[in-house]
This record gives sequence, structure tokens and C-alpha cells, in this order.
Amino acid sequence: MVIAILGIIVLVVGIVLKRSPEPANRFGRLVQIIGFAVVILGLATSMFKQIGAGEVGVQTLFGKVQSRVLQSGLNIVNPLVEVTTFDTKTQNYTMSGVNDEGTKSGDDAIRVLSSDGLEVTIDLSVLYKVNPEKTPFILQNIGPNYEDKIVRPVSRTAIRDNAVNYQAVDLYSTKRQEFQQKINQTIERSFERNGLQLQQILVRNITLPASVKASIESKINAEQDAQKMQFVLQKEKQEADRKRVEAQGIADYQKIISTQLSDKQLIYESIKAQKEIALSPNAKVIIIGGGKGNPIMLSDK
Repeated sequence: MVIAILGIIVLVVGIVLKRSPEPANRFGRLVQIIGFAVVILGLATSMFKQIGAGEVGVQTLFGKVQSRVLQSGLNIVNPLVEVTTFDTKTQNYTMSGVNDEGTKSGDDAIRVLSSDGLEVTIDLSVLYKVNPEKTPFILQNIGPNYEDKIVRPVSRTAIRDNAVNYQAVDLYSTKRQEFQQKINQTIERSFERNGLQLQQILVRNITLPASVKASIESKINAEQDAQKMQFVLQKEKQEADRKRVEAQGIADYQKIISTQLSDKQLIYESIKAQKEIALSPNAKVIIIGGGKGNPIMLSDK
């Protein structure tokens, strides 16, 4: 549209020059032709609006937002309208305590109070996209800076409103998934009312106070020690059972020997032992007594 306005100015200059006295009026017609061509070029370029991939355009005519949304590609529009483009691709808004990791530089983590009065620090990422059909509503009621007006405050408020229902340790461990689902529902309802579509909430990190972290670590170490002691006791019990079975076996053996072994069998076993010693290649002296027990004295000298 700027080119068309410039052409109109050139056209007016040409008309003025044409009405001027010699020799200026000689160039008046040429300037008029140039001005007319510039006006046509400006109107032609203003009538065609190209919208990029993953974007839509919203038209505004003299401050009034038009309901027709321009889709990606080349569109023919009123040369007088102003077109505002909106990104409809998935967008990521991150609030993190790590410098230069979040959308805003510096420490932008969310600090909330749990139900037990402890301060918990949460890093959050919000994945969302603009509803193309709602872009005229967004432009008219919110404006292009919807991240600062909707995404950021709604997300931080949802985190704080839901965190007060949980204890700090539960947020860190057992209730983390439930907490994430609740803030997801809260943010989703608010986004829908403002023309945004929530895709996913990512609770990236939950930082507990140092005292709570120390208590959790102590509890974990105590549980590990208890499990280790339980293993040791189980091992000792198995060893005691083994020794008990072994002792029972020895007792049964001795009982059998004492009840079933006769004197004749003992004499027979003694003779067998004497025979094996006698057949041994080692040098020896064997003294055999004549008593009942048949004592044997051995010497390698």
C-alpha cells in the first residue's frame, strides 16, 4: 500500500508540472504516466498477500477485524486491509531455573508452596498451538503477544493452585503424574477459552528444599540397609537349616552304627585294614597284638 501512496504523490506532482509554465510543463505528462504506473503496481502488490507455511493471516480494515482468515499460500485481499500473521505450528514455552534454558533469560522457575508449607521449585514446559479459527478473536481481544498475556500467567497460576493440594514429597515422587494431569486439565480449559490448543504439559524438574532432600536420602539409605540385613538374615537362616540337616544326618548315621555294628564285623574290618597296610609299598614295621581290639602299631623307620 505504501507503493500506491507513493504513486499517487508522483501522479499529483505530474499534474502540477503539466499546469506549470514552460519549460516545466514538458515533463508533466511523463511524470503523470510514471505516477499512474506506480499506483497500479502498488495496488497490485497490495491485493496479493502471501501467507507462509504453518501460518494464517487476519485482516483488519480501518481498525475493524475481519472474520475471514487467510490460509497458507497466495491470497487476494482488499488493498486497504492490514494483515497480521499468526504462527499455527506447535510452540514451546519453557519456564526454567537454568539460565538461558527457558523462554525468558535468567531464573524463571515456578516457586510454589506445598500443603505442608514447604517451598518447591518447578521447571515447566508448555506445548501448545494457536487455533486458526480463533485468530480473529485473539487479535481483537488479546493481541499478538498472547504468550505474555495468556500462556505464561495461566500456566504459573495453574501450577500454584494445584500444588497446594499436595505434600512436597508426594509432588517429587508418588503423586507427580497425578499432579501433572490436574494442571494439564486446568490449563487446557483456560487455553480453549482464549483460542489456544494445549498439546502437552511437561513437568521437567521438581526441586525440593535441602532439608527434605536430606530426609528422603536418609530414608532411602535406611530402606537399602534394611533390605541388605534381610538378605543377610535369610542367608544365615539357610545356613542354619543346612547345618541342622547335616547334624541330623550324622546323628542318624551314629545311631545306625551303634545299633547294627557287631563285634564280628569290627574284627572283619580290622583284618581288611591290616591287609591293606601289609600290601602297601612303603617301608613299615607292623606289630599285631593279640587282644580283643587287635591293636596295630605302624612305623616308617
